[in-house]
Amino acid sequence: MLETIRNAFKIPDLRKKLLFTLFIIIIFRVGSAIPVPFLDATELQSWIGGNSGSILGYVNILSGGAFSQATIFALSISPYINASIIMQLLTVAIPALERLSKEGMDGRRKINKITRYVTLGLALVQSVGYYFILRNGSAQLGTSGALLDGYKDGFVGVFVAIVIVACFTAGTALIVWLGEQINDRGIGNGISVILFAGIISGGPSVIMYLWSLLELAVAGQTQYFFLVPLIIVLFLAIVAFIVLISNAERRIPVQYAKRVVGRKQYGGQSTHIPIKVNMSGVMPIIFASAILALPTTIQMFANIGTDNWFGQFLSWFNTDTPLYAILYFVLIIAFNYFYVAIQYNPVEIANNLRKNNGGIPGIRPGKPTSDFIQKVLSKIIFIGAICLGIIAILPIILQWTTGMNLALGGTSVLIIVGVALETVRTLESQMMMRHYKGFLD
Repeated sequence: MLETIRNAFKIPDLRKKLLFTLFIIIIFRVGSAIPVPFLDATELQSWIGGNSGSILGYVNILSGGAFSQATIFALSISPYINASIIMQLLTVAIPALERLSKEGMDGRRKINKITRYVTLGLALVQSVGYYFILRNGSAQLGTSGALLDGYKDGFVGVFVAIVIVACFTAGTALIVWLGEQINDRGIGNGISVILFAGIISGGPSVIMYLWSLLELAVAGQTQYFFLVPLIIVLFLAIVAFIVLISNAERRIPVQYAKRVVGRKQYGGQSTHIPIKVNMSGVMPIIFASAILALPTTIQMFANIGTDNWFGQFLSWFNTDTPLYAILYFVLIIAFNYFYVAIQYNPVEIANNLRKNNGGIPGIRPGKPTSDFIQKVLSKIIFIGAICLGIIAILPIILQWTTGMNLALGGTSVLIIVGVALETVRTLESQMMMRHYKGFLD
């Protein structure tokens, strides 16, 4: 990776793109430090720390801690992620959007435009919902420890709500625009790069936490002399495991028949259909996290205590309970199958092979080909889902056994490694295009 970046800096065009991308990341981090008016960052940070299993903790991780610090980029790109997921589902369900997705660059441009509008709508809805959650949090903490400094009834309360909601929504719109600038003038993968920058910014806090554990070990708690190196080794093992499953693929051989058109002969070559072990990426984990965060979010929004049966029932879904880990693992497997099913159509692949005089050796064209691809997909999806589930619940198991709560969990590491690998592939492909001389040379 470092060798690829160093080689990219030697090319003037790529060097400009890398520096521009770095400039956008700096703007993003500066915006993540600009506070929203009327919010008490100190109280909010401690309150979110006590409700880390809710949707607020999930948003705080994606924003790199910007939400707990009450900044204008508090929502980060979570509305855009939700809008992209909704558009992917609607593309399968609505024929008009499906036709747009097949119209090439113009169709994708229209879908991206619709996605931006959906993002703004979701950002507005999320901002209003988070305002009421913060208002309930202020009521819970009392006037001595309010999350909202300007929390009052009447006109002042309405003005405070409008300012907070407008800042959250405008921050999301600005982040989406910054991501598009990276796509147009930077190295590409703009939203992913911003997400990477937000999560990786939590790295220093993890290092400081481990350093504090070492200080406790020196002070007499000697078990941390063993636990801290164990955490580091497990982190490196998780990174290596993610790289392995991200690059692993099952290749289905394909042979194209020879055909003669005039005096030219076409086809006759052998190729393959690559099926990655981790085709769905981090999406199943995002789906599962969002659904399992709903009970604790409802508990916070409705101000439900644990003194009744409903509050006790909702508390079963906290991140430190065995039920949460079991449901998390099961939902990741289920959503992995669901996400691949809407993205990968074996029947369409079999039809395209038959139209192009191609086929899988030993498999008849048509339905036998689609059945064979579906059979291979089922095996690969299961392996990928199990791997994702292990990566996701490993930090939870680690927290149970050691009592250590690390900010960078399996989901965060998966996003970081995935974005890093994709960025390196993008740089390598751009360098290859610039070094390719062409057939005229």
